[in-house]
This record gives sequence, structure tokens and C-alpha cells, in this order.
Amino acid sequence: MLKSKSAILFANDLVLIVLSFVLSFMFRFDFHLPPAFRDTFWQMLCLVFIIKTICLLATGFYRNLWRYASLHDAFHIFKSVSIASIAVAVVFLFIGDSFQFPRSIIVLDCVLLFFMISASRMAWRFYREMTLIPQKGMGRKTLIIGAGEAGSLLLKDIRRHSSTPYRIIGYVDDDGAKQGMFLHGVRVLGKLEQLRDIIEKYGVEEIIIAIPSAKGKALLRIVEKCNKTGVRFRSVPDMKDILNGKLAISHIKNVEIDDLLGRDSVVLDEAGIRNYLTGKRVLVSGAAGSIGSELCRQLARFEPSSLILLDNAETPLFYIERELRAKFPEQRLAPVLGDIRDREKLEAVFEEFMPEVVFHAAAYKHVPMMEFNQVEAVTNNIGGTKIMADAAHRFGVDNFVMISTDKAVNPTNVMGASKRVAEIYVQALSRKSVTRFSTVRFGNVLGSNGSVIPLFMEQIRTGGPVTVTDPDVVRYFMTIPEAAQLVLQAGSLGKGGEIFVLDMGEPVRIKDLAEELIRLSGFVPYEDMDIIFTGLRPGEKLFEELLIDGEGIMRTRHEKIRVADSVKMELSVVNASLKHLFALAEIFDITGIMNSLCTLVVEFTPSRMHDIPSPNKFQQSWQGSIQRKMISADYAKVIPLRGGNRGSD
Repeated sequence: MLKSKSAILFANDLVLIVLSFVLSFMFRFDFHLPPAFRDTFWQMLCLVFIIKTICLLATGFYRNLWRYASLHDAFHIFKSVSIASIAVAVVFLFIGDSFQFPRSIIVLDCVLLFFMISASRMAWRFYREMTLIPQKGMGRKTLIIGAGEAGSLLLKDIRRHSSTPYRIIGYVDDDGAKQGMFLHGVRVLGKLEQLRDIIEKYGVEEIIIAIPSAKGKALLRIVEKCNKTGVRFRSVPDMKDILNGKLAISHIKNVEIDDLLGRDSVVLDEAGIRNYLTGKRVLVSGAAGSIGSELCRQLARFEPSSLILLDNAETPLFYIERELRAKFPEQRLAPVLGDIRDREKLEAVFEEFMPEVVFHAAAYKHVPMMEFNQVEAVTNNIGGTKIMADAAHRFGVDNFVMISTDKAVNPTNVMGASKRVAEIYVQALSRKSVTRFSTVRFGNVLGSNGSVIPLFMEQIRTGGPVTVTDPDVVRYFMTIPEAAQLVLQAGSLGKGGEIFVLDMGEPVRIKDLAEELIRLSGFVPYEDMDIIFTGLRPGEKLFEELLIDGEGIMRTRHEKIRVADSVKMELSVVNASLKHLFALAEIFDITGIMNSLCTLVVEFTPSRMHDIPSPNKFQQSWQGSIQRKMISADYAKVIPLRGGNRGSD
């Protein structure tokens, strides 16, 4: 049934059907209809009116949203009018003896009706857009950077909204061929180098960057130019969102730091991933953490038969389970509270759920924290990984993927050394097991819990200053979704014993990162907000590496994943060393732990060896054995424990 607006268009088209047929007759006979054709004219008009009305309704002509009429809709008009004219011609072919008239009238009628209906649709759209364009003086004067496809779509979208806050006054584009040209009636005012002059001349109040392809250095150049003008600037989404028709005013966003890093979208071999995940029982340790939770989100897309979420943090586990149940209501989920150091608990979990694929993301990851808690680094990062890997081996898991870090390469801190030992054990076990063990090594992840970006943002929100350890410190970065996707992809490539190294792009200077975040927040570094250099924290390096000496690097079938040639160690030797290491952790022998780590990881050069106290100090009976198991020795140096009553510190 025709709706109200479609009914108006339908009535309009009925008039045009009559008008086009009358005009075709008039044109054919130079506006002097011969008396012999008058009866034929009225009879033909009735037939044409009925046939064309039926044809237009039958072709779905009134299901189009004519307010957005385009070339595609013009083709639809041509198709519907042509079908109607052909139907008329066929009817008159069968009853031709009854009607004597020039056949050219049918062609004239078809052409006239097409142009008249097209003109009516374009007139409606023109009227609608002209009435919706903000009146002079309404909306913020806005400049679009980029007179390309995205800029064109953006302007069209803005004009469709009567309540738009933007009044587009021009484009800026570096293409010399576009200078002075008009796009949808809006002029290209100049190049990016002229941005400041254009803003001053036209009183621009806001800038929208409409170049979704600009990433990294290209986007940074644009952002620097915008920053110098002092005008607020924003950007449009990625091109994939534009191509999917998702570009809208509500999607215009602030430029974010991950846009400036220039990380390209990951192209996944989804068929390969589905082969080892779809319909399988999958367990994720550390499922409530930054990487673990994103892994769960990505995994659910591939429809495993069940997804076991293992974590020892109750509240974060509650939230990720609730999120997954809302987004994937058909997915079977099993949230399990448990510590990876609890062997009996883990074996019970493996026995109950019999996972076929395991992603091991649980770990202590903060470098300074592990410098003061060496025992926890050993028992969790090494001991917990060993228990997980042993359970996977014993229960015949198909794939076991461990998440590692670039800090495991030539480590100078306990956290990095502990992750390297975990890598060594997993590689050694893989040579004795039917389980395909593999390790994925990558650098810092933007926005992960406790990472530098949330810290900087919090400092900026509270008015600064922003603290950076050293002006020369650099790090590799990638986004959380990218890291999770590449981990899934690496799991599909693993045959056993590999260390996969993810393409981290170019390293980023942390000082530059802090400066850009300050600018993106609307402040000027060192003027509105200062940056203070605090010195490297315990165990930190100026730069991180992704490969150890002796590890070759080979390509895989995925362009962003490389595989390192493993440094082989016998499982029996590793097990003997770990047994000794865990015994030292039981008695809190920090010196022994450090020496044992240095033996296991020959490239480990602790940055704080001179701070390692004597073993006897940590074998004293402070506050009983429970406190000895709760706090490591170095931390006791910073916050000394007191016997008897405590003072009111």
C-alpha cells in the first residue's frame, strides 16, 4: 500500500503519464491534431494510462527513498518507464488493426515520461536540500580538509540534517587540480600550507579532517597544521565505515593517538582461523585482562562450541562474561574463577571442560611491580605457565598459544626474564608433546590496563604535569584489537615450538606520544601543560627488542607475522633448573632467584644487581611465615614491616 509521501508521488506520476502522452501526440502533429485521430487519441490515452500505471506499481517504483535520489535511481526510472512503454507497444501490436497511429508516438512518449519523472524527483531533492542547508549565520563555520570521496559524502550527510551544527564554508586540499574548483557548490579554498590564512580570512571555527586514508606521519602533518591554528579539529571514521554506509555526523570523532601511530587494519585469513576454532572447546586464561578479554570478543565471532573464561579477578570476570552474553547470546560460556598457580584447580578445569585450544594470556606484566615482587614473577609467570602447559600436554590439547612480550628479549628486568623462561619451557615441552605449543611475542598495547596512554590521559585530566621516564625512551605499540586478531592468526599457523613475532611497525618516542596527547587534548606542551622527566624506573630499558641473538627470522603466509627460529634446550635440563628456581622462591631467596634466572636466561642483565640484598635478611622470621609469603624482600626495603604495635604513619 502506498504511504502518504509515496501517494503524492504516485498522483504526480499519473498526471505526468497523461501529460507526456498528450505532448507526444502534439509534437508529432505540430500541435494540430487531425480530426481522423481524435477518437484514436482518447482510446489510446485510456489504455496507456492503465498499462503504465500497472507497470510502475509492479516494478516497485514507489519503494525508493526519493529524497536521496541519485544516478542509480535515474536508472531505475529509465528501467520502469521502458518496461511500461514496451508493454504499451506489445498491446498495440496485438490490436494494431483497431488503432491507426504513428508508431513514433510510443518512442516520444517514453522519452518525455522519463525526463519528466526524473525532473520531478530531482526538483524534490533540490528543494529539500536547499531548505535544509543552514541559513546564513547558522551553525559553526567549518572547513573540510580533503575534497575527495570522503569529503563529498561528509558534505552530503551534513546537508541532510536540518539541525546540523556545521556550516561548511570551503575545502582545503593539496591537489593542485582541485584549487578553485567547486564540490557540491562548495569551493576548494587552498592547500594545507595556507590553512592558517584561510582560517583567519573566513573566520573558521572548526575543522573536519576527511581523509580516512591518512595515517601515521601523513595524519601527524595535518594534525600539526591544525594545532598551530588553535581551532578545534575532528576527523571522519575509517574508509571501511564510509564504504559500508556508516558515515554520519554522529561518527565524526576526535583525532585519537592510535590514528597518529598509523597502524593499518589487519586482514585475517578467516578460513584458516575457523579451521582450528569453529566448533572447538576454547579456554582463555587471564580472560578478564586487556588482551584476554579482547581475545574472548574475537574468539566468539568464530563460534567455538564453548568458551571457558579463566581468571582470578572476580569483578572483571563478571563484566566480560556479561558483555559476551549480551553480544553473543548463543555462545556457550563458562566463567571460571581460579589461579593458574593452583595445579589441582587447573587439572579439575581441564578434566571437566576438556579444552581443545588454549590461549594463555594470564601473567603479571608491570615491570616496576615485578622488580619489587620477584617471587610472584617466578611463581606466576613461570610456575603458572608451567602448570598450564603441563595440563595442556597431559589432556591432549590440540593448540596452546602463549602470549609473551618484547621485554623477554635481552631482558634487564625480572618480568622480562620470567616471560623468557616461560618461552623456553613451552618450546622445550613442545618437542615432547603432541600438543602444538606456540608463543606470540609483541610489544606494548595501546589502552591496556596500566599502560602509558591511560596514565597520560589521567594526568592531563587532572591538570598535569605529564610524567615521562626519559626523553629518549622508545617503545613499540599496537592496538588491542590488532594484537588479539594477530594472536588468533598466529595460532592457526603454529606447528609446534615456534615463537611468532608480530609486526610492530616503527618504534615511537614516548616523549612525542605525550606531546601529541597534550595537543589532542587542546593544550600546548610545555606552555599550558608541562612534561616532567622522572628517570627510568627499575628494570626499564631505553628501547625494546623483538629478537634474541641467534634467533633467525622467517616469513609466514601472513604479512604481519614472522616466526623466530627457536633456541633449543632439553626439557630435562629446563625442568631441573625450574625445580631449583621454585625451591628458592619457596624460601624467598632473592639472590638465589636472580642468579638462577641469569643461568636460565644467559642474556639477562639485571639493571639492579647491586641492589640485591643478602639471603639471610630474607630468612628472618618477620611477622610469621604468612607475611614472608605475601611480600617480597625488595618491597620490604621500601615499606618496612614493624613488630608489635604499628605507629600512626
